[in-house]
Amino acid sequence: MNRLFKGRFFLLIAVLLMVALIAACSSGEDNNDTDDATETSGTPSTDAEGEVSGDLEIQYFVGGYGDSWWKEVIADFQEEYPDINVIEHAGPNINDEMRSRWVSNDPPDVVYIDGAGSSETQMVEDGQLMNLTEWVEGIELEGGDKLVDSFIVQPGKFNGEIYSLPLVFDTWGTWYDRALFEEKGYDVPTDFDSFMSSMEEIKDGEGIEPFVTSGQHPYYFLRGMLYPAFGAAGGEELLADLITGAEGAWTSDVVLETMKKVENMQQEGMFDSGLGALNHTQSQMNFLLHENSFIPVGFWLPNEMANDIPEGFDFGFIPSPMQDEGEPFAIVPDLRPLAIAENAENPEAAKAFVEFAFTREYAMSFSEHTGAIMNITEVDLTENENVPGYLTEANAMINDPEQVQIYEKPHPMSADLETPIGNALMSLMLGNMTAEEFVEEAEKAAAEYRD
Repeated sequence: MNRLFKGRFFLLIAVLLMVALIAACSSGEDNNDTDDATETSGTPSTDAEGEVSGDLEIQYFVGGYGDSWWKEVIADFQEEYPDINVIEHAGPNINDEMRSRWVSNDPPDVVYIDGAGSSETQMVEDGQLMNLTEWVEGIELEGGDKLVDSFIVQPGKFNGEIYSLPLVFDTWGTWYDRALFEEKGYDVPTDFDSFMSSMEEIKDGEGIEPFVTSGQHPYYFLRGMLYPAFGAAGGEELLADLITGAEGAWTSDVVLETMKKVENMQQEGMFDSGLGALNHTQSQMNFLLHENSFIPVGFWLPNEMANDIPEGFDFGFIPSPMQDEGEPFAIVPDLRPLAIAENAENPEAAKAFVEFAFTREYAMSFSEHTGAIMNITEVDLTENENVPGYLTEANAMINDPEQVQIYEKPHPMSADLETPIGNALMSLMLGNMTAEEFVEEAEKAAAEYRD
C-alpha cells in the first residue's frame, strides 16, 4: 500500500485533503458544554495525588470543518481524565464572543485559532499565548516518535520561539464547476493570461461577472489569490517580507506588477460588482448558483456548503492561476493552530489536552469527520473511501513539481497589517484605487505596523 505522505509528498497531499475544510468559513452553533474529564499524562495541572484535575476551558471556532471531530476528541479526553471538567466555548462567532475574556486577561485555557476575528500573530504580539518551545520537544506520538519531527509543516516561529502547534493543514485555491466547463467547453486556466481569457469567454457566454470573493473579508482574496501570486513572482523571501511588513516590500516592482493584474481584472469587469457587501457564505452560494464561475477558497468549501450544492455540480480545484505563462502554479500552505493561553487557569490540563489531540489516530479521524487533514505525517489515507475525487485529482497535480511549486510563509500576517491592506485591496477591486495607489497605501500600513 502506498503511503500518502512521504517527504515533500506529505505537504502536497496535506494541501489537498486538508483543504477540504479550513478556515475561514462558518457553520455550527455556539456550544458551552460542560463535562468531566482528565487524569494525568505527564504535564498537566496536578492535585496532591499527581492527577490532572479541575476545570479546563477550550475555545474552538466552528466553520467548514464542523465540530464533530472536536466532540469525539473531547469525549475521549474526558473518559481518559475523569477528574477534569471540560467547558467548551464553540461556534461560528466564538472569536467575537470570547474577545472580552482575552482583553480582560481571563482567557480560556486552550484555543484553536481559526476563523474571522482571530489572529495568531496578533495574539503572540499581545503576549496572550504561552511559549511552547521547550515543552513541545518532549511530546511523543503513539509510536514513540517525536511530534516535532512529525509535522507536515513545522510550527511558525516568532523570533525563534514557538507559541502554537499547527493542527490543521489547508491551502487556498480557485474553484470552478467542472460540469459546467465540460458542458460549455470552457478552458480551465493554467496561468494568468489563460485565466483572463477563460473569464472573458464565460462573461460573454453566461452573461455573468466571472469572479467572486467575500468583500466583507478581504483576506480571502489576499490569502487565496495574492499570496500565491507573490510566491510565484518573488519566492518565499518576498512573501516573508510582505507578511512582516519589511520596508519597501509593498512598493517593490514585483508587487506593483502583481497588483496591475488585479487592476486589470477590475477594469475588464471580471469582479462581481456587488462583492463588497458579500460575506463568505453568500459569495460561496452565488458561486454554486452559477452567478459567478470562479471563487478563491480553501478545501473546506465542499464540506461547508454540503447542504446547498445543486444537483450536477462538480467541484473542480486548481491552485490560483496568478502566475505568468510558462511558470508552475503556486500554493501557500495555510495552517490552523492550537495554542495554550499565557494566563491559562489550568495550564497542566491544557497541556494534557493538546498532547492528547495530536495523535495519528485522531489525524485519521479528522479526515473522516472533515474531509481535510491534520498536520501529521505518516497517516495512510489511501484506502479511505470518503476521500472526494477532486482531492485525489488535486493531489496528483500538486505532487508534480513541474506543475506546482510550494511556498511557505514564516507565520500568519498580523491583523494590524492585514486589516488596512485588506481595506485598500477592496478599494482597488471596486475600482476606487489604482494599483500604484494601492502599493503606496500598503507601504504606509506596513510602516505604521513596524512603528
